[in-house]
Amino acid sequence: MSRPTGNVRLKAARVAAGFNSQQDLAEALTRHAEGMGLRGLSIGVRQVRRWESDSPPWPQPDCQRVLVHLLGHSMEALGFTPPWGTDGSQRTEPTRRAVVAGGTAALGVASLPRRAAAAPQPSTAGADFQAVTRSHRRLYWSVAPPQLHPAVAAHAALGCALLPDTADSTRRTVAAALAETYLLAGRIEFFDLREPSAANATLLLALQAAGEADDPLLGSAILAHMAFIPGWVADRDGALERMTAARTYARRASASAEFLAWLDAVEAECETRCGNTRTALHLIGHAEDVLAAGNEHPSPEWMDWFSPARLAAFKGNTQMIAGHLPQARESLLQALAAMTPAEDKQRSVIYGDLAAVEAASGNPEQACAYAGKALDQLAVTWYATGMDRVREVRRALAPYQHERCVRDLDNRLYDWSTTLNALGR
Repeated sequence: MSRPTGNVRLKAARVAAGFNSQQDLAEALTRHAEGMGLRGLSIGVRQVRRWESDSPPWPQPDCQRVLVHLLGHSMEALGFTPPWGTDGSQRTEPTRRAVVAGGTAALGVASLPRRAAAAPQPSTAGADFQAVTRSHRRLYWSVAPPQLHPAVAAHAALGCALLPDTADSTRRTVAAALAETYLLAGRIEFFDLREPSAANATLLLALQAAGEADDPLLGSAILAHMAFIPGWVADRDGALERMTAARTYARRASASAEFLAWLDAVEAECETRCGNTRTALHLIGHAEDVLAAGNEHPSPEWMDWFSPARLAAFKGNTQMIAGHLPQARESLLQALAAMTPAEDKQRSVIYGDLAAVEAASGNPEQACAYAGKALDQLAVTWYATGMDRVREVRRALAPYQHERCVRDLDNRLYDWSTTLNALGR
């Protein structure tokens, strides 16, 4: 498999912004230029093709303004190398671009200094780097996010340092492991630490590294995670653009039935957040059919965040929001029963949704009991998404706030440790 060539930074930023072709980007840049008052500026697909080549020319100032304004990244972050050095002197030799140079800044880690020359890494470097990535993947389900995130960030910094000194299959292995590391960091930032802006920047770095590895399935997973970010704030167009890109990449990779069902579940989650529960339930039904039919393609090793039980949890949440309370209760109890010990972190979310079902059904005592179980799980494995569910339940219990069970829940929800955890993470 040949390593992809070209300016993968600009390609990744283009796809992440929802422009699936160079023609789409060219047209969007021309329209955007007009909106910025640059009415005489017309950017064609040939120009975009040159910018996405191995040696992209430094764009003219007006083109720079439009690129930065539309894509939201600096010229260097888009893969362009200025024709002058940092000291203002003219460069006589092209500067080698690393796909993730400086990317660790998005994780709060200082970029490692670039080396003028270094010995190539041995062939074992890829497997060694990948082994730590796998360990972090497993630790995510048990280690508190504030403790794990710095370790993942440091590992990403190491990958950035290793990548320029590797070649061929070793380079692809390091790049794929680096993409997975950035994906894990982005998931922690979004789901556990509630930092969507940081997560978006980190996931873009993951997409760039996946491009270096020429791994379309990993790219699809990253793009689908990126869809959560606009989906969470009811930006349906933004979410669907990223999901379209994710499905396109999945087709190139001959994805497993489980992976395809997960894409349906992600889109269903976004549709639910946008108020389209009927569309979401249709997507979940399709996901169930895809899982039942199966296919011959295995799921990737790194896909440890989805299972039939997780799909049932997705379904129960959507049914609850749609007002189908008996069906939601059944789906959520099914999900809870099917959860394995390795999925304990997700239990707080299911308990929270069951509590919401009971609150909506007028059963405050049962709602408080499930909310208490969610807090028990959060004390073992913190998960910001789970705490969000408990807070939503408490708001729904406002009509019953003088009842003993609700006051007891408040005593737990606002004790010292829970309050500090909720406000300090």
